Amino acid sequence: MKSTIYDYVVIGSGIAGLSAALRLSKFGKTVMISKNSLKSGSTHYAQGGIAVALDKTDAPGIHYQDTLEAGAGLCDSDVVKVLVEEGLERVKELIDIGAEFDKKGSEFDLGQEGAHHRRRILHAKDETGKEIERALGTRLLKEPNITFLQNTMVVKLCIKNKKAVGCIVLRENEYERLSAKAIIIATGGCGQVFSHSTNPSGTTGDGIALAYEAECLIQDMEFIQFHPTTLYTGDKKPISIFLISEAVRGEGAVLRNIEGTRFMKKYHELGELAPRDIVSRAIVKECIKSGSNHVYLDLTQITGDLSVKFPNIYRRCLIAKIDLAKDFVPVSPAAHFLMGGIKVSEWGKSSVEGLYSTGESACLGIHGANRLASNSLLDGLVFGYRCADYVGKHENELDRHWDESLDFNPVNSDKLAEFQVLKYQIKEMMWKCGGIVRNKSLMTEGLAFLKSKAAILETEYSHVIYFELKHIYCVSKLILEFGINRTESRGGHFREDFPDIDNLNWKVHQTRGKMTKILLNE
Repeated sequence: MKSTIYDYVVIGSGIAGLSAALRLSKFGKTVMISKNSLKSGSTHYAQGGIAVALDKTDAPGIHYQDTLEAGAGLCDSDVVKVLVEEGLERVKELIDIGAEFDKKGSEFDLGQEGAHHRRRILHAKDETGKEIERALGTRLLKEPNITFLQNTMVVKLCIKNKKAVGCIVLRENEYERLSAKAIIIATGGCGQVFSHSTNPSGTTGDGIALAYEAECLIQDMEFIQFHPTTLYTGDKKPISIFLISEAVRGEGAVLRNIEGTRFMKKYHELGELAPRDIVSRAIVKECIKSGSNHVYLDLTQITGDLSVKFPNIYRRCLIAKIDLAKDFVPVSPAAHFLMGGIKVSEWGKSSVEGLYSTGESACLGIHGANRLASNSLLDGLVFGYRCADYVGKHENELDRHWDESLDFNPVNSDKLAEFQVLKYQIKEMMWKCGGIVRNKSLMTEGLAFLKSKAAILETEYSHVIYFELKHIYCVSKLILEFGINRTESRGGHFREDFPDIDNLNWKVHQTRGKMTKILLNE
């Protein structure tokens, strides 16, 4: 097996990985690994924007309070303080390297989204992630210390004497050992665990499953954010369901039920700009009442040219024969963001020495039980930098003398078909048993289904599809087990057998919940 030595390994090429790699390049030889292309992650598809308190009527303290309130009492207030304060400097640096955000004259054209009490969303039309990715990627290409490995999948993290010493990757159908002083996991979330998801097809929870296999502590896996407004007709592109940004509601779009009646005001005083978990559950309730599978998003009241304000959304809806200027858009919720993940410190340190995580794969307590809209790009930018800065200054030991190897079986077309079928079955089961509305009976049913299929994964095969299935299986099990253990409704975790969420004083209660620190193999 071929072996290569680097100073640092970054797994993932979204905003957190890009931010981390750019900082690490100042300290040593860094490799960035992407399972698919460098532009295949969730950052590339991020529409809405990046939240930061730039306006004169805003302040980091207001952004801080909005984040805590959205997080339903489970945010780590110290880490949120870091996010909103250091976010200003990181965003200014991003602008300095060439990121171009929309302006009105000489001032930034700031948008507003759900649960924000100020206009603070920097955006580049409705393709903000793509613009940030372009700016960071262009800067990274100028760094001689960066090596990019595309179409390369990390299949094992290698631990020696309780320290991460490297990883094994599958590349061009061959395995390769990569040694490093430290590894940063920035693989994003796990939306593809569900049959209805806004996430790109490769978002299969790889980093979280790899870390769990390496005996890392995992936290808050029950907290899945379901985006309320995705195009009900779906999409044939790599991103499974097309998301319609919350920014359109920030500009005045309203939700209507199947009869055309606006309904959000009866569920929350902020109406369409209520936290996402509340909007998603309201849509589910309206659908159940009407027997429909969707509600409508009405953009006809927004002033200005929608093809200019939201060009990506406008184009995609035209493909579905929907004219935003005069037609209602059929929408329904889909899995969107994971608030939990690998338990890490404010510097990205996991419970395994030499192994770090940042971005959506990590859980620092920033997002609590429900992420504030447009905080995820800021999270990746701020904590990708912080994690890399810590690693570069503290991780100096390199172990060249480990020789772990893998010997997986070749896979035939029949076995691949079996894997694809099980992958589909797990995703459908998770939407039913671990979706927007949960209960113990459904989640127990889901775990029983997974247990009944465990034998299929006992023999290991050398194929990306096998590893993705293995990771989806692992993450699904974690979500359901954490969901059963949390016997309350909070944020993105709603249990109809424990539905009373009104007794939670979210603004005052800002400590971590007792069920958030669980090592499930103990």
